[in-house]
Amino acid sequence: QVHLVESGGGLVQPGGSLRLSCSVSGTTFSNVHTNWYRQAPGKEREWVASFTRFGATTYADSVKGRFTISRDNTKNTEYLQMNSLKPEDTAVYFCNLLTMGRSYWGQGTQVTVSS
Repeated sequence: QVHLVESGGGLVQPGGSLRLSCSVSGTTFSNVHTNWYRQAPGKEREWVASFTRFGATTYADSVKGRFTISRDNTKNTEYLQMNSLKPEDTAVYFCNLLTMGRSYWGQGTQVTVSS
């Protein structure tokens, strides 16, 4: 059974940084596609970034140049480094993994950007 656990959220001032982690069990990063989504209060869940099974990364325009995905295959963990955070980045952030025709989600981690 694939299981995802996000961590690293918290309260940060505008302009600050956070690094979210998505720890994966039950599979490896070999031949999987991962996504990060976020959902702000009262809004629909929106796509933030992806790490394809071919090793490419893509980002939503709203976070491009500020957020970076990386992976540590030895720890089976993916990271979302978020820099220059803005109040509009406030949301619950979720990691999502696609493999063998199935989609798996973590429980989410809250990020609040406020002074």
